[in-house]
Amino acid sequence: MTASARFDLKLDAMDKDLLSRAASLMGTTMAGFVRSAAKEKAQTLVDQEARIVLSKRDMLNFHQAVQTAFQPNPALQKALRAAAKVKRAQ
Repeated sequence: MTASARFDLKLDAMDKDLLSRAASLMGTTMAGFVRSAAKEKAQTLVDQEARIVLSKRDMLNFHQAVQTAFQPNPALQKALRAAAKVKRAQ
């Protein structure tokens, strides 16, 4: 892997020892271990952020809303009529 960016990290001695021991157990360098662990945690957080979680009640309300026939409100009906007039005038 070719490094294209650098990231420096200061650790206290106990944290460095812990990471060093963990890296050794994984058969990798400290940098490789930290990079792998950080990427794994980052991916987990990004995946969680991208997911929408609904309660059972909210899911049932959502399901009901998408199953019900759409009825445009008066403001939307007015906007649709105005758009149709503009389109006919072109």
